[in-house]
Amino acid sequence: MTRFTILLGGELFRTPRLDRQVAGSRVIAADAGIRHAATLGLMPELWLGDFDSVPVNLDPRFADLPRATFPAEKDRTDGELAIDAALRLGATSLVLVGAFGGARADHAFLHFALALRLAEAGIEVLLSSGRQEALPLLPGSAGFDYEDGMLFSVLAFSELTGLSEQGAKWPLDNVDVPFGSSLTLSNEVRGPLRISLGSGRALLLAHPFPASDF
Repeated sequence: MTRFTILLGGELFRTPRLDRQVAGSRVIAADAGIRHAATLGLMPELWLGDFDSVPVNLDPRFADLPRATFPAEKDRTDGELAIDAALRLGATSLVLVGAFGGARADHAFLHFALALRLAEAGIEVLLSSGRQEALPLLPGSAGFDYEDGMLFSVLAFSELTGLSEQGAKWPLDNVDVPFGSSLTLSNEVRGPLRISLGSGRALLLAHPFPASDF
């Protein structure tokens, strides 16, 4: 497995869990995402984008990184270009750091949709801000290593059928969820969490380090 960390422009909070998730990975920075390299102690092998959001006080360690420059007027975001670059370099697993928040809600939505598309193509994807993380949920069953009491939600990107949540404060058993329903928001882990899905597309949004912990 070849794991790449993609540094995106959203908010980031360094946590021990995130350190473990990016350890040993190759790194690509997308434009303003370069600021997260110093925070996480990472050295990107490539920095790409239109460079319209370069931090004013750029760490001098990153001044001479290999760059790929794109025009400001283009039909893909810097983040998508960074992901494409990682895939060309053989990535089979991606950690999208800084995929939440920031000034552009449309970019955050795109990252969610991209994660689902990549997962359907067989690429392992994790999105993280440090405080929050998201994982694609596709038909099948998967277990998760979250502690008791941790808040989580299932965000549906389509109608869901056959959804089950075991190890939750409010378990579900083979439930159909209409698109746009709030049924799957704000649950809590109670024991080993396992989620099964019959059909549909969704993201598991988890809060391993809520804001109150900082």
